[in-house]
Amino acid sequence: MLRQTCVAAKLKQVVESLYNPKLADSWDNTGLLLQAPFSRTGAKSVLLTIDLTEKVADEAISNKLVSSIITYHPIIFRGLKAITMEDSQQRSLLRLAAEGIHVYSPHTCVDAAHEGVNDWLAWGIAGGKDQLKSSKPIQQNASMSDTEGYGRLCELSKPASLREVIDRAKKLTGLAYVQVAAPKGLDAPISTVSVCAGSGGSVLAGTEADLYFTGELSHHQVLALIAKGISVILCGHSNTERGYLKDVMAEKLAKAFRESDADAEILISVEDRDPLTVM
Repeated sequence: MLRQTCVAAKLKQVVESLYNPKLADSWDNTGLLLQAPFSRTGAKSVLLTIDLTEKVADEAISNKLVSSIITYHPIIFRGLKAITMEDSQQRSLLRLAAEGIHVYSPHTCVDAAHEGVNDWLAWGIAGGKDQLKSSKPIQQNASMSDTEGYGRLCELSKPASLREVIDRAKKLTGLAYVQVAAPKGLDAPISTVSVCAGSGGSVLAGTEADLYFTGELSHHQVLALIAKGISVILCGHSNTERGYLKDVMAEKLAKAFRESDADAEILISVEDRDPLTVM
């Protein structure tokens, strides 16, 4: 069990052992975003979520075993001039602090990490880790190793039709529908894929690939890719991230907590979901 006097410190230590804070992009706001003034007595569970919405905050507060929340997207992004109950995000922060629940956000550290969310997307779109001939980061900073960076430029072991790759994207994300641009038709062979979780426009821009696979692109970015004959699969911003929590991150965290002599149960939020639904 996490000792109550050092829950926030242990949370920070464990997350940063997996997702190095030096990997965060310069514009991002990662780290321990809320250190409650006390820790919940007897609480030993850590709740994983993509977005810390009010419903997720309610879920954490109602479960008396939740000590901390790891939210992929930072709930605090820009500077706060006040913290009041009138703003939904600030209201959640005040309520969580009053309950003794800490909040950490790793965001782009997870994007850039080796075996982070972009590697998970690359494995899925290839049909398995062993089906990748190569996978290289697209953007890097000076602190990164060869396997770390934003986005991935992937070469498949053998070409697949766009139709097959669409099915892989649906299986990976659990979506019934994805958005597709198919300038060369659904039977076009796909050998190379540019991958980026979330909003991929700036990371993927200029990469040479048969397919761009990401959460979202602007209308004009999609038009420009079609003009070049590049196919596109868009799944919605958080739909390219959420499955990573269940498939990879939860197990990594559980193992890291055990190795640090902290018996923390890792929970995945049941209230976290993409804000948009295709009907």
